[in-house]
Amino acid sequence: MAIGRGRRRESYGEFWPAYVDVLSTLLMVLMLLLSIFMLAQYFVSQEANGKDNALKRLTRQISELTSLLSLEKSKGKSSADELAALQASLASLRGENSRLSGLVGSEDEKSKDAQQRFAAASKNLDDQKSISNEALAKVDALNQQLSALRRQMAAIQEALAAAEAKDKDSQTRISDLGARLNVVLAKQVQELQRYRSDFFGRLRELLRDRRDIRVVGDSFVFQSEVLFPSGQALMTVEGLAAIDQLAAAIVELEKQIPKEIDWSLQVDGHTDARPINSPQFPSNWELSSARATSVVKYLISRGVSARRLVAAGYGEFQPLEDGATEEILRRNRRIELKLTNR
Repeated sequence: MAIGRGRRRESYGEFWPAYVDVLSTLLMVLMLLLSIFMLAQYFVSQEANGKDNALKRLTRQISELTSLLSLEKSKGKSSADELAALQASLASLRGENSRLSGLVGSEDEKSKDAQQRFAAASKNLDDQKSISNEALAKVDALNQQLSALRRQMAAIQEALAAAEAKDKDSQTRISDLGARLNVVLAKQVQELQRYRSDFFGRLRELLRDRRDIRVVGDSFVFQSEVLFPSGQALMTVEGLAAIDQLAAAIVELEKQIPKEIDWSLQVDGHTDARPINSPQFPSNWELSSARATSVVKYLISRGVSARRLVAAGYGEFQPLEDGATEEILRRNRRIELKLTNR
């Protein structure tokens, strides 16, 4: 066996080197191929990993771009809406601009008018200032005059106070004189009333047969028909005779009344309400006044003092009675005589 093993070793020794070299070469090639394969696998895996990472990045970028695109689309829609709103606002602003342009033109006109008014107001203010200066000068002059007047008033008041002090006795005397005068006047009135009563009593006695002559209150009344024709102021013969008796009574009365009694005989003319319109007497005023004056003139011609006589015409405005009958109208046409104190 040992010989066999030795032989085999020898045979193997002869065979092994070539085989081993082949095997080694194959192994080395195999190892090289494996290394290359492994290296290739490594690079492939690395490349695959890189591609996966790149794909993931691309996917992520695509997602981001998709989101951005959606966002941009929404922004674009919003921008479109905003653009439409802006266009509408622009149209509105253009209309407003047109309106404001018209208003600006109107405001320009108003501004010009306001400027003109302001210029006029300024001129008026200047005028008022000049007037105010003149007024101030006048006020100063008036103040000076007022001061002078006040001084004069003070002097007058002093003089008045002195006069009032002196006048107290005079006032007392005047009061006494007034009381005494009132007593004298009352006495004169009483005396005149007594003479009036005597005078009218005498006239009644003289004219007692004349029904158209009567006493009414404190007046002695002649109907106009007794003294004058209708519508005339010249006395009739019958009227002159009646006035003659009256004049004699007045002359006798004038002798009896004391001179200190200031009396008068008032002759009043009255007509009825029927109007008159003639060349001589345009109205009843003229007729009544002319008749009273005619009686006064005749009394003067018969010796009655002119300063004791008064003539007045009242027309139709103081009737004794109201009405339009012939009897009432006749009574209202009259001449009245009143004995009064002045």
